[in-house]
Amino acid sequence: MPIAKKDLIHLSDLSVDEIWQVLSKAREMKQVLAGPDKKYPILRGKSVINLFYENSTRTRSSFEFAGKYLGADVVNINTSSSSVMKGESLKDTALTLDRLNPDIIVMRHGASGAHEILAKHVKARVINAGDGAHQHPTQALLDLLTIVEHKGSLEGLNIAIVGDILHSRVARSDVWGFQALGAKVTLCAPPTLMPSRAAQLGAKVTYNMDEAVKDADVIVMLRIQLERQKAGMFPSIREYAAFYGLNAQRLKLAKPDCLVMHPGPINRGVEITAEVADGMQAVIEEQVHNGLAVRMALLSMMGGAAE
Repeated sequence: MPIAKKDLIHLSDLSVDEIWQVLSKAREMKQVLAGPDKKYPILRGKSVINLFYENSTRTRSSFEFAGKYLGADVVNINTSSSSVMKGESLKDTALTLDRLNPDIIVMRHGASGAHEILAKHVKARVINAGDGAHQHPTQALLDLLTIVEHKGSLEGLNIAIVGDILHSRVARSDVWGFQALGAKVTLCAPPTLMPSRAAQLGAKVTYNMDEAVKDADVIVMLRIQLERQKAGMFPSIREYAAFYGLNAQRLKLAKPDCLVMHPGPINRGVEITAEVADGMQAVIEEQVHNGLAVRMALLSMMGGAAE
C-alpha cells in the first residue's frame, strides 16, 4: 500500500498503521538483501535525487544503495559543487529540479523547515533525511524496526534517550514514534542541552542519567553535536562523559536485556565507551543495516510500486 501523504517531512505524516506497514515492508526488504541478488527492480523507470546540504555517511549512502537496489535512476547532487555555492536559493534549486521531473527527492538540510519550502515547489514526493534540529523520520523508523525485531513490540517499554537533546532531530522523531507505538520515554541531558519545552513532547524529563537508565528496556545514546552548539554548553568533554556517558557500570542499572542504540557517528569515550558500543547489548550496526531496509521500503511505497 502506498503512503497516503505526498511527502514524508515529519514522522507524524505517517499514521500508526502506515508505520507498521513500512516496518513490515522493511522486513521483506531484509529478505531481499539477504539473498544472492540484492537487485529488486520494482522502481525501474523511476528517478530519485539525493540532495544533501550537510555531510552524511549512513543516511546518504543507504538512500543511494536503496534506490539502486530497487532499480531506480539515482542522482546525487553535491551542493558544494552546485549552483548553491553561487548563492542560489532553495526555492530556485527546487524550481530547477522540478523541471528535471524526478519522482522522489531526498533532502538533508541544516535549516529546520527547509523541506516545506522544497515540497511546495516540486511535484516530486519529498523525503526528509534530516533538517536542522527538527526531524529525522527515517532514523526513527529504523530505530522502531530494530526495537520491534528484538522486543516484538514497543508497548509498555521504558526507553531512555540520553545526550544532546537540544540539537537532536533524532530525539524529536524518536519520541513521537516510540510513544505512538506505546512506549514510555525518558529524556536525559544536562540542563543546557535540554529544550525548554521538552516536557511538552510528552516524555519524562530528568537531568540524572542513573535515574534515566534505571530499569530501561532500551537506551538511545546521542552524539554531542559540537558543530551546532556554542561554547559553554558544558564545562568539558571529560566532565560530560563522567556524568552522561554510558559505561558498563551504568548499563547494569538497566534491565539485563536492555538494548543499546546510537544513530551514529559515535564519539567513543564521550557519550558511550568502546566496551559498551562493541558489547553484546549494542545493536548499533543492526541499526545501519535496518536503515537500508527501511529506506528501500519507503522508496518502494512512495515510488508508486505495485504490491
